[in-house]
Amino acid sequence: MTVISPETRPVHIVFLLSYGEMSKLQFQQNKFSVASRTAYDVLPVESGEESEQEEEVSEPEPVVLPVVDTPSKPSKTAIKKAAKATRQEKKQQNRGPPSGGDTSERPSPASTLPLEEPETSPLTATSDELPVEPPEPSPPKVKANHTPARVSPASNGDPIKPSVGSPRPDRPGQSSDLPSKTQHSPPTTVDRPPPQSPPPTPPTKQMPPSSESVSSPSSSRKDHTRSPPIKSTSDPEAEKSAKKGHNVLVRTLWGFIMIGGFLGCLLMGHICLIILVFLCQTLVYREVTRLFTLMDSKPTLNWYFFATANYFLYGESIIYYFKHVVFADANFLPFATNHRIISFTLYTIGFVGFVMSLKKGFLKQQFGLFCWVHMTLLLIVVSSHFIMNNILEGIIWFWVPACLVICNDVFAYVCGITMGRTPLIKLSPKKTVEGFVGAILCTVVFAFVWGTLSSQFNYMICPVHDLGVNAFSDMKCIPNPVFVWREWVIWKPVATFLSTILPGEIHTISYMPYQFHLLFMGCFASLVAPFGGFFASGFKRAFNIKDFGDSIPGHGGMTDRMDCQFLMGVFVYVYHSSFIRENHVTVGSVLQTIVSGLTIEEQLELIDNLKHYLRGQGITV
Repeated sequence: MTVISPETRPVHIVFLLSYGEMSKLQFQQNKFSVASRTAYDVLPVESGEESEQEEEVSEPEPVVLPVVDTPSKPSKTAIKKAAKATRQEKKQQNRGPPSGGDTSERPSPASTLPLEEPETSPLTATSDELPVEPPEPSPPKVKANHTPARVSPASNGDPIKPSVGSPRPDRPGQSSDLPSKTQHSPPTTVDRPPPQSPPPTPPTKQMPPSSESVSSPSSSRKDHTRSPPIKSTSDPEAEKSAKKGHNVLVRTLWGFIMIGGFLGCLLMGHICLIILVFLCQTLVYREVTRLFTLMDSKPTLNWYFFATANYFLYGESIIYYFKHVVFADANFLPFATNHRIISFTLYTIGFVGFVMSLKKGFLKQQFGLFCWVHMTLLLIVVSSHFIMNNILEGIIWFWVPACLVICNDVFAYVCGITMGRTPLIKLSPKKTVEGFVGAILCTVVFAFVWGTLSSQFNYMICPVHDLGVNAFSDMKCIPNPVFVWREWVIWKPVATFLSTILPGEIHTISYMPYQFHLLFMGCFASLVAPFGGFFASGFKRAFNIKDFGDSIPGHGGMTDRMDCQFLMGVFVYVYHSSFIRENHVTVGSVLQTIVSGLTIEEQLELIDNLKHYLRGQGITV
């Protein structure tokens, strides 16, 4: 505890604060000039650690009274002490830098004192030079100069607690006490301006810095001597190029994997292709419906509606293309004759379940998800159903259109990279007009050549009759008329001219009607199908995503690869149904009519009449 000697001259302000068993006097004045050591008797404190513990005790801020500043002049004693401090500093430099010091940046001699200095720093000037007006209480706190810490010879250079009048630091960064084994310096004025502007004073000589100002250069020296941050030697352009090369490698690898899987399913038969289409539509449905999710909600009925829609659509296709199997088996007959009413019943159950699951607070989200699911079923599941029908009509109606979409995508990329200059559409900034036009020409030529080659195999052009066949099976069928080669007679003058410029006589040109259909499919694949990709791009921009998923490394999600295929598959189904399909009477269609339209007695009568007809033709039944 610090005690003020009664022999000292009148003190400006003395506040006595009772805080438990501790009593502490603080004296604070604004811009305290250098005073004589005889003004106050500074008593040593017990130790530096105890003084730090005492300062850590939170105390209420005392009310500080302002003191009128008067110009002061340093005494001769202070000048002598400063000169002596300079000499001690030079000796210290000759001996070497102190522990923890820094030789690259050292404060001026007047700002520090060596640890070995037995005498205390100049503290005071005569009190006659410090006229003081009577203190008046004032609520605002005024920053005042700190009385410097004194080094006691008995404390081995450890700083002692400032005397009365030395205020506690207002900020964590300000400290009136120096740590042990550091250089001490005479006090100086605080660099921070006071809240209230003082009256103008004549210029005075620079005073030695106080202990508070010593701490700042010390910390600044440490900051300056820190090693600069190590800069990364890697080149961003090199990293970007390496990452791009890795992405191209992964994309190419998985591209070959997808092509290999596609060819494998193609060779294994119709059933494998149907399973492949079903897996693709399942992944696409999952990726699209995942965009519209409900937070903190129970599982929805979206997968129930997905299963119901597939049951109805796939059931229709199986009944249509396999009538001779379904209607001939008593186990499948109830499902075949009542397929549509069963499908509607399943959908009604899902609809009632949805209505029963409605909750307040989630109505808008639930109805939004309901509409989202039905839109996805229309665009994805129904399109996949049409693609499956194309497979059952003949693999060529699935194989060639899929290859045309892939070809158009590849040539659009190649032509855009080599010749692309003009942007095509804002939804896809990388698409160019040059790439789009170049892809049209290349796709039409590819469609004519690739379609003609594919039509030479019965495995490609024959409609499905047995799901157990594959590419190595010997399939035979009556081909569709569009796959039958025909001869076109050339006009005689043109034939004569061609015979003169070409070896041999040319009077006819062989062709297939399918080749003309290939031109239309090639134009659609290059003109309209890319807009399925543009639609998907706008979809992704609406949700601020790059890809629909990550199911295919390097390619994004399955939706990113199937966006154009769905639109192309629907077009081929409609085109084939309108211009190519022939409605012949088949055994399956007759059997379906007999089972669904005739009673048991009528069916028995039909059998007897059919046997009588066959006996008349000489056929034993």
